[in-house]
Amino acid sequence: MKLDRRLISSSETAHKPLAITIALGAADGIAIVFQAWAISRIVSAAFLAGAGIAQVQSELILLLLLSLLRLALSTFREVAAQRAANLVKSDIRSRLLSHLLALGPAYTSAERSGELTNTIQEGVEALDAYIRQYLPQLALAAIVPFAIFLFILPVDPLSAFVLLLTAPLIPIFMVLIGDAAEAQTRHQWSVLSSMSATFLDAIQGLTTLKLLGRSRAMIAEIANISNHFRHSTMRVLRVAFLSAFVLEMVATISTAVVAVEIGLRLLYGRIQFEQAFFVLLLAPAFYLPLRLLGTRFHSGMSGIAAAQRIFDILDQPAPASKTDPPDTQQPLEFHKAIEFRDVRLAYEDDKRIALDGVTFTIPRDKIVGVVGPTGGGKSTLAHLLLRFAEPGSGEILIDGMPLEDIDTEAWRKLLSWVPQQPYIFNTSAAKNIRFARPQAHFAEIKTAAERAGAHSFISSLPQGYETILGEGSSRLSGGEAQRIAIARAFLKESPIIILDEVTAHLDAEIEAEVLDSLRDLLAGRTALIIAHRLRTVQNADEILVLSRGQIVERGSHEELLQTKGLYAEMIAVGGAS
Repeated sequence: MKLDRRLISSSETAHKPLAITIALGAADGIAIVFQAWAISRIVSAAFLAGAGIAQVQSELILLLLLSLLRLALSTFREVAAQRAANLVKSDIRSRLLSHLLALGPAYTSAERSGELTNTIQEGVEALDAYIRQYLPQLALAAIVPFAIFLFILPVDPLSAFVLLLTAPLIPIFMVLIGDAAEAQTRHQWSVLSSMSATFLDAIQGLTTLKLLGRSRAMIAEIANISNHFRHSTMRVLRVAFLSAFVLEMVATISTAVVAVEIGLRLLYGRIQFEQAFFVLLLAPAFYLPLRLLGTRFHSGMSGIAAAQRIFDILDQPAPASKTDPPDTQQPLEFHKAIEFRDVRLAYEDDKRIALDGVTFTIPRDKIVGVVGPTGGGKSTLAHLLLRFAEPGSGEILIDGMPLEDIDTEAWRKLLSWVPQQPYIFNTSAAKNIRFARPQAHFAEIKTAAERAGAHSFISSLPQGYETILGEGSSRLSGGEAQRIAIARAFLKESPIIILDEVTAHLDAEIEAEVLDSLRDLLAGRTALIIAHRLRTVQNADEILVLSRGQIVERGSHEELLQTKGLYAEMIAVGGAS
């Protein structure tokens, strides 16, 4: 029920169509009662009293009108239910995408992109049957049988009592079987998500798999996980068919009990035929909403599993984002320094410490390099500055002002970030560079590309700056993709630069060319350089050596060599791992 409330509360505009769906369903249930009354009147008059068509004409017209009314109610109910489902899905998908953007790379880098994509696409679509069928039926399963019970009670109290006793049997069996069905569906959804992630990984890494001769191994892995998904799907269907059989059997037996007790009383003259026939017609309609609830519960089970994963993501705390109203925002300026004061941060519910009491300062127009073993917390510094994460304790100050008190969007306008693997969009080279400043003119884009050393290879492309680069830099080398990212930084002209292991996967020749571009980029700017290869930071004003979340050494390149500590050891072995 908690999940139901969260889904409905996710979209305020969905309340009205959902309420209309339930109201139309309840009206349809009441129309069934009047249909049964009309049919019982017609049969009793025609077959027992010998009445002709003229005598039952009004009942026949009423029956026709009720049939047309039920057709209209059913049609409009489906339209309203689909409207409610579409509103909830649209709102959930929008919130999910926005929240993933707010969580940033600190969260998404730890997740499989294929699994997240499956949740956003198939997961949200799986909510359709749950919202459109199951949720309205959950209300109707209580409203319609109760309404029918109230109509039967004054006509035949004994049959009403029998219905009251047998009605709970269907929900009881549904709950007993539903637990097993829910567990199986959760497992099926997890297998589907894993299979989606594996497929996407295989497609994205197809070239690498072929080069390394691992394509056959990947084919076998995909076959295994596909077979696993097939088995899990069959287990879900087995439980669903078993549930349908049990619910139909319970409903049939319950209807038979009502029919037997009515038949015996009719045989001994304890009840009139018209009353008996009226109750007998309504007995299946009394159990129908309960049976449909069981059927639609299984139809919406995938939505339940998907919703749990969706809300797991939405419940992840996003970094705090202070946003002032547009009319009160002032252009932010940077004058003095960036200060980290006793900053601590841990992931996985404080089980993995990323930073442990880090304190340092980046003065304006100075370059600070950060090196250290893998997992030491280097990239976490960039995530904190970019507001992808927030410190667990301590504070980050910008010109003496806490970073958390600064408008996030205004702060990010002062930053240029060149990551280790920059993302290249499936659009032209010019638009990929213009991503840093959408209003930039082509002359500015060309100048930025020239300064980044990207102009020559862009000019050699078939359509030059209008060449489509392909999703994820599929048509570019690592060095070319990095130069596109550096060109973005040149175009943005921000005063603060963050470089996150920009040369980690480049060969020596390409690395030297990229470093030449970076020297021009960093001139007269404040910079934080996170380095895998130590030559990237040798000219920094200060170098921090980070290990296990703590700064173990600091100083210039020459000073750190003289101390003969961890930095000197990394230089001796030719880099940091």
